[in-house]
Amino acid sequence: MAPLLMPAASSSSSCSPKRRRSLVLLGLVLLVAVDVSAAGSMYDEIELIWGASRTFFFMDGGSEALALSLDQSQGSCFRSREKYLFVRIDVEIKLIEGDSAGTVCTLYMISEGPWEIHDEIDLEFLGNVTGEPYTLHTNIFANGVGGREQQFRLWFDPTADYHTYSIVWNPKHIMILVDGKAIRDFKNNEDEGVAFPTWQWMRTFGTLWNAEDWATQGGRIKTDWSQAPFVSYYRNYTVTWCRPSSSSPGAAWCGDEPKGSTHFDLDTKTLADLQWVRANHMIYDYCTDAARFNATTLPKECTLP
Repeated sequence: MAPLLMPAASSSSSCSPKRRRSLVLLGLVLLVAVDVSAAGSMYDEIELIWGASRTFFFMDGGSEALALSLDQSQGSCFRSREKYLFVRIDVEIKLIEGDSAGTVCTLYMISEGPWEIHDEIDLEFLGNVTGEPYTLHTNIFANGVGGREQQFRLWFDPTADYHTYSIVWNPKHIMILVDGKAIRDFKNNEDEGVAFPTWQWMRTFGTLWNAEDWATQGGRIKTDWSQAPFVSYYRNYTVTWCRPSSSSPGAAWCGDEPKGSTHFDLDTKTLADLQWVRANHMIYDYCTDAARFNATTLPKECTLP
């Protein structure tokens, strides 16, 4: 790894694990279908929120990267400078090597509205003791309603090298991908009474923090602080999004189907990827948790095609 590129700037903003945000003004937004992909300087794309003293930018493999660090006193957090409404986020992440029990490394998007109605798309990498696999914990909140957890075991060692994790959010789907392979798809079923994020702008966040009370084997395995500092790495933060425009009435929706369309078709590869991951690497799905739900309390989206 190359020497330090530049010091991290601190910020007075908050990015606590509870991630409660202030109220934003509500309004109708017209979109112009501009396909803007940016993989520029991470220093320009993101800002550090807390833990700046233990966080640094550096050159890694010819790409600008960011190291997040966690010790017993504090973790670290960044967020995107921009807010997005319908977007694809791609970022390469290399997770903590060795004993990472109790730690959580995240990539997520969240709105800045009141917590009671917030939208959120979560990827949380739950650390584990040396030699055991990481768990990728995912969740989706819409209009304040979450509880949509799915968990996966990755089919590679996420600490040995960088891998690309993606959030695709358009008016019809939220998809989570790993190295271009779809692992989760959440459809827009608003017409069936299921909330879906369609109007609240979201920022991207990445954090490294201590959650030893629940992260590893339900909190049975605690953080070994003799292994600190724990470090995770992010690089090649790339954004493909639509910018707002007040002069484009009737604009298209980021290349997806027109608003109001009921077309949900995914291509053959995406469907095959989803089936393969579900059959081989999913370890928890809220829709099949009989101890948590019964036939009368099962979330409605679990019963839809």
